[in-house]
Amino acid sequence: MKHLVAKIHPQDNVLVALTDLPIGTPVTWDGVTVTTTERIPAKHKLALEFLAPGDPVHMYGVLVGKAREAIGVGGLLTTANMKHATDSYDEHHQRRAEWQAPDVSKWQDRTFMGYHRADGSVGTSNYWLVIPLVFCENRNIQVLEEALVNDLGYARRKSYQPQTQALLELMQAGKSVEEILATDLHSAEINQQKVKPFPNVDGIRFLSHEGGCGGIRQDAQTLCGLLAGYITHPNVAGATVLSLGCQNAQVSMLQDEINKRSPNFNKPLFILEQQKLGTEETLVSTALRQTFAGLMQANQLQRQPAPLSKLCIGLECGGSDGFSGISANPAVGHVSDLMVALGGSVILAEFPELCGVEQELVDRSVNTATAERFSSLMKAYGDSAVAVGSGFDMNPSPGNIRDGLITDAMKSAGAARKGGSSPVVAVLDYPEPVTQPGLNLLCTPGNDVESTTAEVGSGATVVLFTTGLGTPTGNPIAPVVKISSNTALAKRMPDIIDVNTGTVIDGEETIEQAGERILDYIIRVASGEEVAAVRHGQTDFIPWKRGVSL
Repeated sequence: MKHLVAKIHPQDNVLVALTDLPIGTPVTWDGVTVTTTERIPAKHKLALEFLAPGDPVHMYGVLVGKAREAIGVGGLLTTANMKHATDSYDEHHQRRAEWQAPDVSKWQDRTFMGYHRADGSVGTSNYWLVIPLVFCENRNIQVLEEALVNDLGYARRKSYQPQTQALLELMQAGKSVEEILATDLHSAEINQQKVKPFPNVDGIRFLSHEGGCGGIRQDAQTLCGLLAGYITHPNVAGATVLSLGCQNAQVSMLQDEINKRSPNFNKPLFILEQQKLGTEETLVSTALRQTFAGLMQANQLQRQPAPLSKLCIGLECGGSDGFSGISANPAVGHVSDLMVALGGSVILAEFPELCGVEQELVDRSVNTATAERFSSLMKAYGDSAVAVGSGFDMNPSPGNIRDGLITDAMKSAGAARKGGSSPVVAVLDYPEPVTQPGLNLLCTPGNDVESTTAEVGSGATVVLFTTGLGTPTGNPIAPVVKISSNTALAKRMPDIIDVNTGTVIDGEETIEQAGERILDYIIRVASGEEVAAVRHGQTDFIPWKRGVSL
């Protein structure tokens, strides 16, 4: 049944508009009726009670802000009449003793078809990596990409060059600006793909970045940790690494980070230093031979059945809207709980978007040390933001605000629902790897691409990415499942959306039903079904730079 409004938690004193509400619209929830005193756009919030200046505003059962000025019953909450506010938290607060795991009998014996690695991990894909240790090698990475991708059948992007040619022909034929602007060129798109000589290799991924030198030594160490996370990742068969030779991020540093994550590392790994080899031609030709040989080895692997406990799921959001926290995020939260109950691992990141729900996560921590580490990382991150003249309160983007997320605490309370309700088994600092099954918290920024990059570097083999506005991002080695919070987005941008949970808002499906549907889709994706981001060749990779430049 389609409702006009929703109240998320019994303690909330606001309602969420599920559709545009004209002024004077009576809305009812749990027998209480209020009448809108102004137009309430869909996804925005209206006051359920009179709010005087300084009065708290609660959503999801937590403090998400305070009134700046009086807000009447049925009035619209805005950035002008409401400000960010959160409750304090105590890492020594009494923790929850038990967790009621969901029934997973339906999936207990299910498997996915993955790539089994020597260390016991199982990948959902099989990629070869070509990566630079320093930004000086980015051009050579591009040269290798040009040399390898097309002839080996891994070119994925549509070519719009025929459209440019068509426009030139129109201009040469004397067509006016108005006629050219009115021309439909969609039919000119092409998508050429050659037969792949390595059918068991999903692709070659070329990672470029702006790090490796010029920053503080800790940045170089962190970058090497991230790159080691990708090299040792279950979705990666092997790697070619290009080093200049004189940079901060030395080869020995990368090798140390690889050994930390995989003491018995035995994947094919080719490391080349340009200053030792000499000319560009020598470097590129050597890299081509070694990479081709590595692809021959990687192609010997085939997908085999694996239990769902071998999956590691990253939980991410970007372009969030006022529906994200009541449809897509809680549906993903149910998936998170199902995965934990099945013995798998999940990663909840984006620490600026956990602001205001710290106490809940502290209470869910399995021990005091875990709670204290979470608190310590949160406080240090928050203090560092304030030190440069910012703060977590500045996290919501203009798009978030336009679609109803008007304080960071409001955004965070909805974002945290991706983590479900299971215990927090570990708290990781970027770029530490996941080593325990269960819910892991990973310290990353709120920037969705930096955070997704980090989650995969820590071991996520599939990423669930919720969006309310539409975000066309992906990752080089892990499939990023794009989940829409509303049906309008799924219809408007079907080329980037994989799963629609707007059905929850539409009254067609429960959160649990949507979550179960997502888990079934994950199993297909983990077995090789392509998501939209992979079809589009969307391979975003942005390391998080935490230090200053020197």
